[in-house]
Amino acid sequence: MAERGAKWPWAVLALAVLGIWAYERGGDQAAPPAAAPAASASAAATASASAPPSSGAPAAASRPPGDYAPRYFAAEVKQYAAEAGVNPQLVMAVLFNEAYKPHGPDVERAWQKMKPDASFGIANMHRAAYDETRQGRPFADRPWEDLPDDPALAVRAAAWYLHDLGAQLPAHPAASLSRDELMALGYNTGAGNMLLFARGTKPGPEARSYLDKLHDNWSKSADALAAR
Repeated sequence: MAERGAKWPWAVLALAVLGIWAYERGGDQAAPPAAAPAASASAAATASASAPPSSGAPAAASRPPGDYAPRYFAAEVKQYAAEAGVNPQLVMAVLFNEAYKPHGPDVERAWQKMKPDASFGIANMHRAAYDETRQGRPFADRPWEDLPDDPALAVRAAAWYLHDLGAQLPAHPAASLSRDELMALGYNTGAGNMLLFARGTKPGPEARSYLDKLHDNWSKSADALAAR
């Protein structure tokens, strides 16, 4: 979900969050992945026990600590897209679109302190969108502040938000855009603008850029889902 209003200058944020981001990823830099020993059964059990239990997440693919690349969340995308009744390729493509900034709990909370209306989680959801989406859902008891710590929750919320956007679309939009394209635009610009696009209003430069990125990420998303 793109930040609304003026763009926050990356040059200002970089100095503030780069050190935190480097610290988060520092554990991976001591040795290359090929040199890392296989995890023992007891270590795997400990890691499993420490995972947030209430998101109902499937077992995650092997993911280096601090790496939030969308491809590592293919299992979650498949599960929660099915739960919400939306196209998993759309959910994955939105994750790729939203991967433009570093993710990770420390980075996101540092960002949020400097910009209180910042979005949270690997799907970049704003508080208002999340709070509206979670009503009556299996994750209704999970606050927005949990998103940075629980990527599975972030994927689940994004899938249901896309579901809710799709439910607002007319059965036969006047636009030449597909329902998935309109839902992605709704994720980026809000439901009101999505409905304008569905009625034939041409997307502006920012929305068009988001749509172009979606097209660029479409086949990549299919590959990520097929590989897991």
